[in-house]
Amino acid sequence: MTSGRASGAVDVPLEYVRLGLRFDRLEEGFVDAYTGDRRIRAAVQAEPAPTPRGLRDQARGLLRELDASALPADRADFLRGQLTGLECTARKMADEPVGYVEEVRSYFQVDVDLGDPATYAAAHTELEDLLPGTGTLAERYAVHRRREECPPARLEEAVHALSSALRDRVRGLYGLPEQETVTYEVVIDQPWSGFNYYEGDYRSRVAINADLPHRLGQLPHLVAHEAYPGHHTEHCRKERGLVERDSHLEHTVFLVNTPECLMAEGLADLGVQAAIGAGWGPWAAEVLGDLGLRFDGELSERVSAAAAPLNRVRQDAALMLHDRGAATDDVLAHLQRWSLVSHDRAVQQLRFLTHPLWRAYITTYVEGYDLLAGWLAARPDDLPVADRFLRLLDEPLTPARITAELRR
Repeated sequence: MTSGRASGAVDVPLEYVRLGLRFDRLEEGFVDAYTGDRRIRAAVQAEPAPTPRGLRDQARGLLRELDASALPADRADFLRGQLTGLECTARKMADEPVGYVEEVRSYFQVDVDLGDPATYAAAHTELEDLLPGTGTLAERYAVHRRREECPPARLEEAVHALSSALRDRVRGLYGLPEQETVTYEVVIDQPWSGFNYYEGDYRSRVAINADLPHRLGQLPHLVAHEAYPGHHTEHCRKERGLVERDSHLEHTVFLVNTPECLMAEGLADLGVQAAIGAGWGPWAAEVLGDLGLRFDGELSERVSAAAAPLNRVRQDAALMLHDRGAATDDVLAHLQRWSLVSHDRAVQQLRFLTHPLWRAYITTYVEGYDLLAGWLAARPDDLPVADRFLRLLDEPLTPARITAELRR
């Protein structure tokens, strides 16, 4: 692997990889994926146990070394963002005082604030029109969601059907290595709805959490997010391009609570738009209808669009908890009121927002989607969506870079 370093200088990409692997020794799961040389990981495992302050100092040292490196600007910018996130994580692990908003900014290169209740109220008004009937809006929304529930015994079958159909489209639009493959498994007792475990060599294992029901109208988003053209597709294309072709060692490790996470989650949440576009609801209804699983795809698509502004409520909840000092009951009430979710679903969301590793991560979905959706929409009139989206799959872009491009 080439590094682009000057003679005698520190190999920043290699040391960054080692540093990231050391974090996983303090917080299991911090390394989301590692596809590099096993000897590097084994050497890190054989080191004396790391300390948070030691990792903080190593991150700071590598940030200083970046200025003396011979790395191209895009690689240096990527590594600078990643190392800034790691330095903040180390400070948090060392119990140094770090405000929640500063924590999010250091991890993901975005600033966060509470959403506007007027925007949420407008979304509620639109949903009122789409879901007429008796009872409160929350009750009617719950009826709509229950009507779309996938029978638990049919969940794996539905996922495989959608995965196959999406894979065919993604192969045509974006290209995939011939040997790539995704396997699925249903799990329970997790704080997330789905998780991609990328194993390298173009293989992914996707876990789907069955703690709460999955809706037929939501499953296309889940499969697109985790596999085609989301996480699995991004990992495959970056492994083939940035790692194997370009020898960029830093992309052999994927680390939680760093800017690359916001890019990855925003990209994945745009998966249905990038693979299907308008009309995804009827498309999914046809795929699942072949299995005898029926739902109103057109209504599902319209309800999803109307409810989209409510995604930000989850970030409100994190800010209320970790920045504003709100009581848990008040946060649950906020989630139920504006997100129109049940108490059980609000509790599940709170579980994610209070997990030590994941408490700031909700921002990757909220701000990641908004940032990249705006960037995708701002493309030149003659540039197809697929061509723009391909940059997200292939290039080491950062939230700061995307923001700068939007300002031009």
